[in-house]
This record gives sequence, C-alpha cells and structure tokens, in this order.
Amino acid sequence: MSGGTIARPLRIVRLANFVAPASGGLRTALRELGRGYRVAGHEPVLIVPGDRHTDRETEQGRVITLPGPLLPGTGGYRVLTGQARVAALLEELAPDRLEVSDRTTLRWTGRWARRARVPAVMVSHETADGVLRTWGVPEQLSRRAADALNTRTAHVYARVVCTTEFAAREFLRVGARNVVRAPLGVDLTERHPTLRHTGPRAAYARGDETLLLLCSRLSVEKRPGTALDALEVLLRRGRRAVLVVAGDGPLRSRLEARARERGLPVLFAGHIGDRAALGALQAAADVCLAPGPAETFGLSALEAMACGTPVAVSASSALPEVVGSAGAVAADHGVGFADAVETLLARPERVRREAARARAECFGWGAAVEAFLAAHDAPVLGGGGGTGRADVAGERGVTREREEGAV
Repeated sequence: MSGGTIARPLRIVRLANFVAPASGGLRTALRELGRGYRVAGHEPVLIVPGDRHTDRETEQGRVITLPGPLLPGTGGYRVLTGQARVAALLEELAPDRLEVSDRTTLRWTGRWARRARVPAVMVSHETADGVLRTWGVPEQLSRRAADALNTRTAHVYARVVCTTEFAAREFLRVGARNVVRAPLGVDLTERHPTLRHTGPRAAYARGDETLLLLCSRLSVEKRPGTALDALEVLLRRGRRAVLVVAGDGPLRSRLEARARERGLPVLFAGHIGDRAALGALQAAADVCLAPGPAETFGLSALEAMACGTPVAVSASSALPEVVGSAGAVAADHGVGFADAVETLLARPERVRREAARARAECFGWGAAVEAFLAAHDAPVLGGGGGTGRADVAGERGVTREREEGAV
C-alpha cells in the first residue's frame, strides 16, 4: 500500500462468502472487527450473501446482504454471485479500503480494487492446501494447487493478512512479500471462568464423568468424527466421559447415526445461537476438542480457554501456536486426542483452568482490531481498539509494498 497512514475516517468495505446463520468463527470475526473499526472512528460496510436483499445499520456498521444461492451439501452456506452486480455496488459505495474474506470466488475483487485504485487486503481464514487435503486431495496435488492459488492471490491484493505464522507459511512458501500478520481475538468479558459456576454441567454430566465439548461446524474440513473416536477410546480405557457437540452442518446425521450404532454418550445440541448459553457450556466443560487440521486460528478454542477450559488441538493446525502450553497437542486420530485429554486432566483442575484463561488473555479483540487497522494503514481515530500491531511475517513493522502487490 502506498502513502502511509491517513489521519481521517475511512470507509472500509468488507466482502465475505461462506457465512451462514449457524457459522461460528468467521461470523464472530466479522462482527468484532466491524465493531472495532467503528469504535476507532471509521465506517465499516459488510457485504455478505443472504436469502434476500437487506441493508441495515448494526453495531458492526452497515451490513448489506445480497441474494445468493445455497451451496449444496454445505449446510447453509451461500455465495455472492454476479460480478457485475457486486462491482456496481462497490462502485456505489466508493470504498477507501477493501477487505475480502474469500480467496476463491471473490478473488476477482483484487483486480477491481487495482483498477479503482483502492488499497485491498485479502484475509486468509484457512490454508488452501489444508482444506484440499481434508477433502481427500493427495498432498502433492493439493500443494501445487494451493501454491498456484496463493501466488495469484498475492499478486492481485496489496496485502494478504494472516492470523498466525502457520497461516502465513503457505504464502511465504511461494515467495509472497506482502504478507501481514494480524491475530484475531476473544471477548474476555463475555467469556470468563466465573461462567462455570452458573453453567449447565449437571444437565450433561454426572459428578464422576468428564464433560467433553466440541464446538464446530460439522463439515468434512473440521473432522468432527475425530471427537467421537476420542470418546470411544477414552471409554474403552475406563474413563467415564460424555461428549456434547455444539454445532451443525452436513455431517450431523451421519455422526448421530454413528453415535447410536456404537452406543456412545453423545448429545448433539445443534447450533447454539445464544452466546451467553454457549459461553456457559464452554465454561462447564472439562476439556474442549478442536480436531480441525486446517484451522488457521480457532476462535471457538480461544473462547473456551477464556472461560478457563483447556483445549486439545490438532497438531496439523495453527492451534498449537494459539493455545501454547495451556493446551495439549494431539495427533489427528482418536487415540491422539484421547491421549491429549488425559494429559490435560492429569493436571490439577485449578492449574489447568488458570493456565487456559491466562493464555486467552494474550488475545483481546482490541489488539486484533488495531492490528487489522494497521494492515489497512488506517489510524485509530476514536476510542481505539487496543494495543496490537500488524507485523509483516519474518520482519519488524509493516512493509509498505506497491499497490499492485509483490511476489
């Protein structure tokens, strides 16, 4: 991006696909970043697909939904279609900055931004090769496809924002020099260990049972079946345990059938839209499971830790980087996650819960907002988002690249 920080309010138009009413992490990130941009004195506008056209003012700024078709087999995901329609809306909105959260179907917006001379960033919410592997694409082929996609992405956007070092690696692998690090965050007030005292633990587990929790979209790339595998291993080992699954998706019926066939004590709670209720459940659990191997940050895991609940995470994901020593890293199979659960439960309860909360306190939304604003060269004009800062991967500070990006 050129010109450095501009000390005036900026209209930051954000585009996102694959956002459903029951989706979790991306929806939370969009809401919290938009809210933070407003507090910082800017004008955020979010454009997402929906079942009909709407245009409303919200706490996260203006939110516009455009009618978009449902993607079969995704459990409710919609996409923005019709480039001419979206481009016309962008022309009308005349953004000062563009932020895009979909590097596949919306990658064309990078070219639009370049022609309109609007500095644009792409936010990488998943690793391309990781997602392809979870769908069964062989590793060599998925790596080549991801490299080609990421090279084109880095060329057409001024910056690529990655939330973790893990997420940045696949861009650095292709020589991208416009990668910016900016973490996501967690609401440390809404999510708090005191919720455990009012939590619904007794509704799910007896006093001698371990309460496990999976908060996840039930889709292939999240590998929710690994949680059921881990529960089965723990039961065979003689541990009394139950599993609550908070989330919905295309794999739900298959997972429910599997739990019934194997007699596993699993409760499928579906999508929990009440954030207070979800927080109470996260606090009530003894251990949360995060088996998704392609996660680049893991907001639900961080929310659980803010509630004082430790998390067992996939060794193949970014979450070991996020949870640190307060969590446990698991190989991507049932035995690996069962071992990680046992490791966490071997620690005294007070020690493991205090460590989880302390780690979550490193990731406030204020710091995340300020880091994203720095990636946009946008100053904090209002109350401010926090004390965060965006770093170019491998360097100190933000590298000012030419508007056309660099690889």
